[in-house]
Amino acid sequence: MRYKWKTSLTEFGRAYHPIVHSLLLGTILARLASSMSLPFLAIYLAKHTDVGAVMIGAIIGAGSLAGMAGGFVGGALSDLFGRRKILLGALAGWGVVFLGFAMTDRVALFFLLSLLNGLCRSFYEPVSQALMADLTDKEKRFKVFSLRYLAINIGVAVGPLLGALFAALDSTLPFFITGCIYWAYTLSLYLLLNKFGIRTIEGENKAVNTFASVWNVVMRDVVLRYYLLGGVVIAIGYSQMTVTLSQYVGDKFADGVALFAVMMSVNALTVVALQVPFSKWADKLKPLTVLAVGIVFYALGNVGFGLSGSWATFILSMIVFTFGEMLTFPAGNMLTDRIAPDGMRGAYYGAQSFSSLGHFLGPWVGGMLLSGYNGTVLFLTMAVVSVSAIVFYAGGERKLSSVQASK
Repeated sequence: MRYKWKTSLTEFGRAYHPIVHSLLLGTILARLASSMSLPFLAIYLAKHTDVGAVMIGAIIGAGSLAGMAGGFVGGALSDLFGRRKILLGALAGWGVVFLGFAMTDRVALFFLLSLLNGLCRSFYEPVSQALMADLTDKEKRFKVFSLRYLAINIGVAVGPLLGALFAALDSTLPFFITGCIYWAYTLSLYLLLNKFGIRTIEGENKAVNTFASVWNVVMRDVVLRYYLLGGVVIAIGYSQMTVTLSQYVGDKFADGVALFAVMMSVNALTVVALQVPFSKWADKLKPLTVLAVGIVFYALGNVGFGLSGSWATFILSMIVFTFGEMLTFPAGNMLTDRIAPDGMRGAYYGAQSFSSLGHFLGPWVGGMLLSGYNGTVLFLTMAVVSVSAIVFYAGGERKLSSVQASK
């Protein structure tokens, strides 16, 4: 048994480039670090400043707003100037951001740091994905994207627990530790990238030489526009799980806060336990098929939320909803990877950040449905919205087929 375990671990180690393994481990550390501090940022701001709830919301929301456009900018810059510079710059800047959170009490600086946090994250995410794809054979990329999503959830599952532990000792401690983790990761990644000759890889992959040329190529890609519209629609449905679901459950049950906490833990644990077998099954299918199945799971999960009346049914609905997550995120990345020209993978992955518009619209629309009607109407509506995303992705596939047939 031990021999088989060691053999499997050795095979896994040889299956991917050492830099890919480093980025997977770094993704765990990055998400662990940020989830150790960011979930407590609202409480931290309330304690260390005299601003109200509206301003706190604006400060935290500024990061998401900056990240919406920052993903494309960071990805495009990595195509132009190399993955190494953008990755290391984003990580080092991230360390500065969290140390800044710990050391300031000025509202204007908190707002600026929140903007920089969104930019650093939006630079790091698509560039790290692009580098993973650069260093991985096409037939293995779905597994890599699935492993990356698994790594994210491992970090998110552990981070808040550590954050609560450290915050009990000192409210600034999670932010100091997060900043130091990012700096340590920056140094280790710098050494590894230099050791394995990342400059040679970057030189081979560059295909454009100006930001304007990158923008023009991306904006003319009709297939990508279909995919982005589908991503916006999916984000509208997904955002209900992270925002309005907590309000709905909190109002429905006297102990709703505890139930929602359990549901979020179930979400992360389901990914950790089942992402690998799910990816093995999905790897045999076309990306659009995997995406469509994932969207159907999303819809079924939303239907379950709308019709549930007990802890057990809410938890079961969350498991079904999580199945959708495990399939749609890596499948969406595969669709984008397939149409990205060589040397422009960073810009195409970065363009996916425009779908974050759905994370802005979703809570707003969901809040209106919840307050104007009820949770059942909200989640049944979102089930229909989620399924409609298939129309956009299928439209992109038809357009791609027609383009390929005309060549």
